[in-house]
Amino acid sequence: MNRPLLLLACLFAGCGVLHAQWDLEDSHTTADLRGIDNVGGGVAWASGTNGTVLRTEDGGYLWQACAVPPGAEHLDFRGVQAFDANTAIVMSSGKGDLSRLYKTTDGCHKWKLILRNHDKDGFWDALYFDRHQWGWLLGDPVKGTFVLFKSDDKGRTWIRQHNKGLRVQTGAQSAFAASNSTLTAFGGTPNFASGGTAGAFFYSVVEVTICLDCSEENIDHEGRLDGWERVAVPAGSRTDSSGVFSIAVRRSADNPHVFETLVAVGGDFRLPDRSGDTASVCRYETGDIRFAHLHCDAAQTPPHGFRSAVAYDAGTETWITVGPNGTDISTDDGRNWRALRPDPALHDAADADRDWNALSLPFVVGPHGRIGKLRSNALALGKGK
Repeated sequence: MNRPLLLLACLFAGCGVLHAQWDLEDSHTTADLRGIDNVGGGVAWASGTNGTVLRTEDGGYLWQACAVPPGAEHLDFRGVQAFDANTAIVMSSGKGDLSRLYKTTDGCHKWKLILRNHDKDGFWDALYFDRHQWGWLLGDPVKGTFVLFKSDDKGRTWIRQHNKGLRVQTGAQSAFAASNSTLTAFGGTPNFASGGTAGAFFYSVVEVTICLDCSEENIDHEGRLDGWERVAVPAGSRTDSSGVFSIAVRRSADNPHVFETLVAVGGDFRLPDRSGDTASVCRYETGDIRFAHLHCDAAQTPPHGFRSAVAYDAGTETWITVGPNGTDISTDDGRNWRALRPDPALHDAADADRDWNALSLPFVVGPHGRIGKLRSNALALGKGK
């Protein structure tokens, strides 16, 4: 059935709830998990409170507990980015020195502290690597400017970025460290989302040029001048607990370094059951992004509550988002969302759809050591409903 007929069939048949779900896995931990990164080939890493780092090499059948990094027993590892079964970097989030990066190259037997936050008022929110060597680290504003670091050597060294485009009103903007997914990158340039009392925004680099005669605060260490664009996103309700908590993209088939659709999810984490401001869809106004601005619209049928993570599955052309009160999917590029419920006929746990924090398909993680794996046919069944 083609896409228009499929949507009409769902409209008249009442496809509001889909029965395809997460299989719960044994993590052997009670830590609250917020970091998850699926490397592929059966390898995935997860991270959480109390210095917890987990690793699987067999697609989630067995999750192994890693050695706790030295001095990290009380740290909250909100993010993990992995390169393979042996190499990964974890990010802890917390005020000042509680934000740190540790790296392992021997399958998490040993860890090395590679970066420590020296801003006493700083707080790190997200870590992103492009699977090669480029990495970006995002932190809440310090002295009115978002904190952004870059690494071009797999995290061995980090350079703080300075740019007027990262300036915000003091106390009115922040990022969220709920799922390590407010930050991504395309073609070597970073993109991130925010929230707060000033509203929710998406920040992207729209122009990169070589600058030989510019003030130091506008350029990075390679002499590049980055032109930032800040686009309003209809998410949240202009409170310090609301905004965009996660972004994901559908990349262009012609150029994987750019995206055709960006979906932002969030809302207000203090109001987890409110659904009116939980998802937005962003697209460029014309086909040529060199001369177009990004525009974001609220979803027509939003997810059923606050959502902390979103991901896109290219194989089924399906978006999936999770949060404390449920899971939703969209098969029309984020415009309309439907609940994904447990199926009693398959003996699903009654709460298999809820209490989730972060996604890296097919894995999902949540509080108290919760790890789930999406059934291989779940999204295909959802698309065919």
